[in-house]
Amino acid sequence: MPEVLSPFVYWAQTENNLTLKVDLKDVKDPDVVLEDEEIRFGAHGYGARGLNKYSFALHFHSAINPKECQVKVSGRNVEFVLKKKEVGWWPRITGTPQKPAWLKIDFDRWKSEDDVNEDEARDIVEDYPNLYDKLLKDELGYRKEDFKKVYMILYNLVQFVGFSYILIVMGIRYYRDGPDSMEGTYEAVGDPMKFCQLLQFLEVMHPIFGYTKGSALVPALQVTGRAIILFCMIESEPRIQDKPVVFYLFLVWAVVEIFRYPYYITQVYKINIRILTWLRYTMWIPLYPLGFLCEGVIVLRNIPYFEETQRFTVSLPNSWNFAFHFPTVMRLYLLFLFFPGMYMMMSHMNKTRAKKLAPKKYHSKFE
Repeated sequence: MPEVLSPFVYWAQTENNLTLKVDLKDVKDPDVVLEDEEIRFGAHGYGARGLNKYSFALHFHSAINPKECQVKVSGRNVEFVLKKKEVGWWPRITGTPQKPAWLKIDFDRWKSEDDVNEDEARDIVEDYPNLYDKLLKDELGYRKEDFKKVYMILYNLVQFVGFSYILIVMGIRYYRDGPDSMEGTYEAVGDPMKFCQLLQFLEVMHPIFGYTKGSALVPALQVTGRAIILFCMIESEPRIQDKPVVFYLFLVWAVVEIFRYPYYITQVYKINIRILTWLRYTMWIPLYPLGFLCEGVIVLRNIPYFEETQRFTVSLPNSWNFAFHFPTVMRLYLLFLFFPGMYMMMSHMNKTRAKKLAPKKYHSKFE
């Protein structure tokens, strides 16, 4: 399917008129359809992508009068002067707050010529001193919103591809070698798993910078917990890397994420795919307890290894006069924090699931 190209369109308004300037050169016989609240345009010409067929459709905030609109085609551009049905300033040109990337504000058109002589024309900036700043903020806000969407799409797509790769490699190895493939799981997919895990620390920053809603506490706890298991428990102890529990843990992590990240991609554009939402907020029910169990087994089996190697342990005497026994911390975690941590995470997910999957309530207008 050929790509649909849109030209840059610059807009401005007065109380009576709306002006559009289509940045397209050498246009002949443009195809223009004007309706009360919409304009559709198509033409061949020189635009940002060279000589091509360009088109766009724009749904207006309010109605215009198509019979009183003017079109001027020149070698440099195509200009429209559209008559508003009702006199007044529009808060924006589009019917929805989302503005297409090709639509720009025409900051050069600031003099009103509405039914007055040229000598009596008023400066819009004088009559509306905050209008210019408002429009400029709107334009920058649209650009920031577009950048945020592009970033969130790329981030979630990269994570989805990464965890899909891990799952595919593990599946191919298991299909080929059966249970014997578990022994080399970390060697096969350890590096991409570490990359994806490090990338997940960005999810702690997303709510802080307003890219996602909610608190940064839950993703911080989850991402930090996974990082400790992956880098402190598995990466630093080669003897645990070949155990089957690592295979099961990576399998659980990957399956959870291949449903989570596509769901987030649809949410960027506010698209609700019911089956994907259901999978996102249901698959955790069997997978989260399995993941916690695998993590607990890894910590438990690592205790004698860390007792032997004294890795991450600080013994006295030392210049700081401080002692830290890492195996003791691991035991305390299993005794006092493992089950409360699992309960807290499961409770949070259960509340979120109830909110996301609850049937919508419809109210009668007579209520």
